[in-house]
This record gives sequence, C-alpha cells and structure tokens, in this order.
Amino acid sequence: MSMSAGRDGTERLVVIGGDAAGMSAASQARRLRGPGELEIVAFERGHFTSFSACGIPYWVGGDVPERDRLIARTPEEHRERGIDLRLRTEVTEIDVAGQRVRAREVDSGAEYWTAYDKLVIATGARPVRPDLPGADAPGVHGVQTLDDGQALLDTLARTGGRRAVVVGAGYIGVEMAEALIKRGFEVTVVNRGREPMSTLDADMGRLVHRAMEGLGITMVNDAEVTKILTGEDGGVRAVATEDTEYPADVVVLGIGVRPETSLARAAGLPVGAHGGLLTDLAMRVRGHENIWAGGDCVEVLNLVSGQEQCVPLGTHANKHGQVIGTNAGGGYATFPGVVGTAVSKVCDLEIARTGLREKDALRVGLRFETVTVESTSRAGYYPGASPMTVKMLAERRTGRLLGVQIVGREGAGKRVDIAAVALTARMTVEAMTALDLGYAPPFSPVWDPVLVAARKATAKVWRGDRPEGA
Repeated sequence: MSMSAGRDGTERLVVIGGDAAGMSAASQARRLRGPGELEIVAFERGHFTSFSACGIPYWVGGDVPERDRLIARTPEEHRERGIDLRLRTEVTEIDVAGQRVRAREVDSGAEYWTAYDKLVIATGARPVRPDLPGADAPGVHGVQTLDDGQALLDTLARTGGRRAVVVGAGYIGVEMAEALIKRGFEVTVVNRGREPMSTLDADMGRLVHRAMEGLGITMVNDAEVTKILTGEDGGVRAVATEDTEYPADVVVLGIGVRPETSLARAAGLPVGAHGGLLTDLAMRVRGHENIWAGGDCVEVLNLVSGQEQCVPLGTHANKHGQVIGTNAGGGYATFPGVVGTAVSKVCDLEIARTGLREKDALRVGLRFETVTVESTSRAGYYPGASPMTVKMLAERRTGRLLGVQIVGREGAGKRVDIAAVALTARMTVEAMTALDLGYAPPFSPVWDPVLVAARKATAKVWRGDRPEGA
C-alpha cells in the first residue's frame, strides 16, 4: 500500500547505493516519470557515483591518465536530472514494515529516517579481507571503489620500497599485478589455486601463468597466506605463508568479493546460498512487491547450469538497473539470467570465458566432452597472425554447448561473444559449425577458431554417443 511518502502526495523511490545498478535504476525511473510524479532519493556512502570499478586497475597502471575518466555521470549531473543524491550518507537500517530507511551522514554523524513507497537495494559487494593478523595494517589495500584506488596510488607514491605482493589471482589480482609492474614495482602474486584465474580450468590458467611470468611477475601457486607481517612503524613489511615470507612495501588484496547484504539480512529479506539477495525475473526481492535489488548484491540465474550464482560484473549491474528502473517507473522489464561471460587481459594476452568450467558441469551432474584446439587470430599467411587456444565443453549425447574458454593475443578475447550468443540460444556444437561468421584474412582463418573447436567437439560428441565396442 502506497504511503505517498514524497512531497505533495507524489510517490518516493529510495535508492541505496550510487553506482552502476542504483543510479541506472534511478536514471531509468526518471526517464519514465518526471519529478512531479516520482520523487527519487539516492544514498551513497562514498564520494563518487556511476563510476567504473572495472577501470581502476588501468587507472592505477597509468593506461587511464586520470580518475575522472572513470566517472560516467557526476553527482551534479544526476541532481540536474531531478535525483536527490546524498553523498557520504550511509543507510544503516531498513524498516520494511514501516517503509522507511535510517540514514547516517558519514562526516557529521547525524541520523534521520526517510520514508519510501518504492525501494531499490544496490549495495554492491565488499572485498574479501582475510581474517589474518596484519590484514588491516597501513599499506594493505582492497580495490573496490575510486576511494580505494586513490588510497593505493597515495601509498605507491610515498612508499620508499618497490616490492608489491598481490594476494589472489582472479581478475582483480591479475590486473593489479600488471598495473604494479607498470608502476615499476617488483611483483609477487600469492595464489592458493593450482593456477591463476580460477574462472578458467587449470589447463587454460597455465597459459595465463606463463604470460604473467613473461611480464616479470613471480607467481606462487598452491600457497595460503597465514599472516601479514608489520614493521616497527606498524606498516606492512611482508606476506607470510606456511613455508616462507615474501617482502612487501605494499599489499593488494585480490581475493574476490562477497555480496554486501548485511542491511538486507537484518531487515529479514531473503538471501540465497551464495550470500546474495534473491529476486524474481523483474528484479523484485522475492515476497516484496515494492522492493527491488540489483548489481553485485544479488544472485542471478545461470542459464546453462540452471542454478543461482553471484556474478559481480558491471555489465549485469547496469542491465539490472535498467530493468529495475523500468519497473519502478511503471513499465515492465525482466532480467532472464546470465551465461557467465567475462574477459580480461595480461599485457597483450587476452583471457575470455563463458558458460561452465569442467568442475561447474560436474557439480550440476552434466556429462560432457571437452576439446582444445590451437589456431590463429588471422589467416596464417597474413601479417600479425598470433596463436590462440580455444577450449570447448559440450554435453554428451545432446551436443549442447556448455562452455568456452579462450586464451590468445589480439582478437582472441571478444571471440567469446560468439559462444555467449550460442549458449543463450542453447545451440548444439553441430549447429554452431554452420554459423555464418565474417571472414577475411586480416580478421580470422577461413574456419574461425571457435568453429574449429565446434567441429572437433561435434565429432567427439558423436564418438562418445556410440556404445562401447561399436
């Protein structure tokens, strides 16, 4: 039931979180309904809104020359569009029954309640900080917000030493390792997995490992950090594992993020097995007609596995925001799910994946075949052709595509989009072999590497379908 929480009886939409999902939702709702119809209040505890967290490693590494290049829309621009944006203001409580939120101004400590008719929760994710001695010491940095990036750059500028240790070798860890190399630091990456990039199977992660070592990065795999050692000044001096110590003047934590759902949990809203809020196809929080959630704080359906998972990516967050804003603004939109597409790079090595890894397919009970092919980014005779490795998973008997991983040089990464479309369409690898892809020698061999893998997978699926001894 509407409270008419806004001024003069207009509805009020309250948004918690001022980055991709939250401000996309606010902006889309504003497009559909003017200030006289819908009052929009947005709370953001940091200094910035609508920024690209994905761009922070490239800012730290110097590829992006200044912080403001990462800001898609400034607070002033949002306010000009009729959004009451309140920076440095943290929501500390959601009163679902009373349809209101309690906010606290970070600098003054002042607290107040704000009523809502409609609520959007876009609280994002928080970096995993290991529960280790020294994890909060000066010189230890997470990298999640522009404030985090600035704090790291400040440390890099004032530290006398040139030794950096990155803990974790996922996307952020790998990208930050390269950024620190570009800053002139000696970089060691401590990773508890068999190979870097656990979003890939280990055989493909090994290719990333070689590329990182080629950059001069020291890779330490199968190693668990036990503590972060500090010096007499209290600042970080080394990262310790069970076996040894790695000297460090700065430490970057790249061990992933968790959905920031403490507010939602305290309010009794439904949270899934992976820690994210549960929503329906319209991104409404399940069981709550006037509350939506999106971005890194929610769980989404994986269209390949059929299971919920957390996928903290800006692409999804912006789509969630569009869907939420459309629905909160009186329209209709849905978010059907994801196939798990991601791309990154180490120097000029491009790393891409979509769909399921081997362990993902095994976890959900799928039987599958795998193929790995070596090809080139262009026709072999054309200048600049470079090697590319494509790994493909296909379901046994049906031949349905389950996943693709690609590691190669220029032109490799975005080829994963072919597979992402095929996964969304539930194509078989046999059907993929007939795809009419663009060809010219500067762009690909006459058989694109993805289609070469599809041909090989088709043959293997058919062989695997025959009875033993046939």
